[in-house]
Amino acid sequence: MQVDFEFGMDTSVILILGSNLGDRFKYLQEARLHIDETIGSPIIISSIYETEPWGFTHENLFLNQVIQVNTALGPFEVLDKIQKIETKLGRERGNERYTARTIDIDILFYDDLIINTPKLTIPHIEMSGRRFVLEPLAEIVPMMVHPVYLKTVRELLTECEDRCKVRIAK
Repeated sequence: MQVDFEFGMDTSVILILGSNLGDRFKYLQEARLHIDETIGSPIIISSIYETEPWGFTHENLFLNQVIQVNTALGPFEVLDKIQKIETKLGRERGNERYTARTIDIDILFYDDLIINTPKLTIPHIEMSGRRFVLEPLAEIVPMMVHPVYLKTVRELLTECEDRCKVRIAK
């Protein structure tokens, strides 16, 4: 049985958005609008970064952006809303873990909460090894401390061995 805790409007959630199919800028914009309507209003938004696909090969580069929102929703409710937004924006889920997509939204942090269930892991389990996550994250919250590794986002970025190209999109 899944039980969500009581959370207030000042609960901070940090999400990463990604798109490499169709009008990538439009999908990021629409995702932000849906997040604002259903999860919470963004309080910090990173630049948009253009990045190589991670974990698979594809001719289209990704656009990625990190946003921080305040929410009254619990972490599992946020996950449910995210999945509904992805479906609404044409995300198709298949058997492959890494694939091209119109939109992908992942929870990076939910305050300093640590969750490890089959349905949800927070902080995001693979973020410390992904430059495309750490670059925009370091732009908006460089001194935030990862609650598992007890290192700042800036330190994680400095130590990251991922060499995929990440640059601010034009």
